[in-house]
Amino acid sequence: MNRDWRSGDATVAWPGRLRSNSFALSLVVSWLAVTIPGPASFAAEPAYPARPVRLLIPFAPGGGSDALARIIAPRLTETLGQTWVADNRGGAGGNLAAEIVAKAAPDGYTVFLGFATILTVNPALYRLSFDMGRDLAPVTLLATAQYILVLHPGVPANSVKDFIALARQKPGAFNFSSGGTGTPLHLAAELFSKRAGIRMVHVPYKGGGPAAAALLAGEVQVLFASIASSVPQVKAGKLKALATTGLKRSKVVPDLPTLDESGFPGFDVGTWYAFLVPARTPAAIVNRLRGAAIDTVQAPDVQKIMAAQGLEAGTSTPQELAARIKRESATWAGVIKEAGIKAE
Repeated sequence: MNRDWRSGDATVAWPGRLRSNSFALSLVVSWLAVTIPGPASFAAEPAYPARPVRLLIPFAPGGGSDALARIIAPRLTETLGQTWVADNRGGAGGNLAAEIVAKAAPDGYTVFLGFATILTVNPALYRLSFDMGRDLAPVTLLATAQYILVLHPGVPANSVKDFIALARQKPGAFNFSSGGTGTPLHLAAELFSKRAGIRMVHVPYKGGGPAAAALLAGEVQVLFASIASSVPQVKAGKLKALATTGLKRSKVVPDLPTLDESGFPGFDVGTWYAFLVPARTPAAIVNRLRGAAIDTVQAPDVQKIMAAQGLEAGTSTPQELAARIKRESATWAGVIKEAGIKAE
């Protein structure tokens, strides 16, 4: 009696009783050779990306994150051969967009345009439903931007040293504005005050624009501001610039010293942007994204456009970006605790 041996939809009739195990083995091997396709027969995995990529921007249109996204998304579309769709998801200080990415499928089709404050400050300010470090995987740094310390022209100080001496003589006499509690400009001023040993009064406004307008109007006397928006006012004599906040001089205002040069060694405060993806995204996809991103921000025409926004291209390995996030998170957590800053 014949016996049927089934595998999936296939049926093989075995003729009679097999008398030799070796014969049976050879027969099975022969059958497998003709019925199971070889590697070349399988459909190849589609190359990444095979469909549009969604780029989550953590703020509303018109801000720095949105401007950078509009610069790099078209170039990434050209490089990778798939459309990069900008998706502005403002809310909760940038946490909304970060959460969407953290909970997305780890397939490289949802990418976060991370902003320094969201990644390094928000975990110490907000109670989050996800973990920035655990649920987001760094890809690469994209761009950096320093801040500039500016004063109202009526303040009788022309250097950082002069201003600190004046502020120590009059504790609490100087007000500084910011775009809101816990924002980068607020934290930069708090760190400066802490290291300088001075006391200034924080006056929060709803956005960087109103904060700068308050300084121009004389409502406050001090501001850590973006270089791109402040330099025209400095050149017009409406503001007085003292220093920038990076470890190296800004290419936009190369004649202006840094705070590091002005008695604050290691003072390195600014903002930066980076790509992150959901944790557990395959390394091959992370590497593909990183390569395309680096090629994009290092292109001369892209750098020229970025410079007009006060941005400098900056790249990193995933490990370097992770270390930066960890280091800055520790710094800001200390500042937030000491200053008693609470989320609005």
